[in-house]
Amino acid sequence: MSTAGDATKSRILDAAEELFGERGFAGTSLRAVTAAAAANVAAVRYHFGGKEGLLRAVADRAMAPVNEERLEALREMRATGGDADVASLVRAFVVPSAELVHRHGERGPHVARFIGRVVFEPEGEIRRLFAEQVDPVEGLYLSALAKALPHLIEDEVAFRYRAMVGLLALHQTGTLADLASRPAPPAERTQVTEWLVTMITSTFLAPSTVTR
Repeated sequence: MSTAGDATKSRILDAAEELFGERGFAGTSLRAVTAAAAANVAAVRYHFGGKEGLLRAVADRAMAPVNEERLEALREMRATGGDADVASLVRAFVVPSAELVHRHGERGPHVARFIGRVVFEPEGEIRRLFAEQVDPVEGLYLSALAKALPHLIEDEVAFRYRAMVGLLALHQTGTLADLASRPAPPAERTQVTEWLVTMITSTFLAPSTVTR
């Protein structure tokens, strides 16, 4: 059963998600968040411990469904007893992220702006705080991809992996579509997801650029 405290916590999360996405972490004061949430700074400190704790909570709420779906897919691949192949790993990683905005309903645009803003935040400390919420799961995928790509050195796998994460962030915020030099009819969502999966898989499977 929901309590007044739960409702206040939810309002603070909603307000922070929207404002962090619009103004960035550094550009958003706790007072701005509490004003938008009809709460007070004491409530932020009680529920989240402070501004950094609030950022972690917003990131966790946005990414928890993605992390869980990715983990479940990885468990299913491991249950077969063999090593996962690159195409399966990319699909399991990309699809939950590509569909993130739509799965959050009315909050979708705010979630997208928030994630895009944090991923490309110039302050390394802010990116680190966000990474703490996703690294445990993403690290499992990075390890699995490195195992599935013995022709690549570890640093090159990691670089291609980071490029995948950046591309997904551009897609989530809608920036990738906006980069077109001329207007084009909007593609079906599932079609765009398939384009992403195909392109990223091909990127991982490309020959090594390093001479061993």
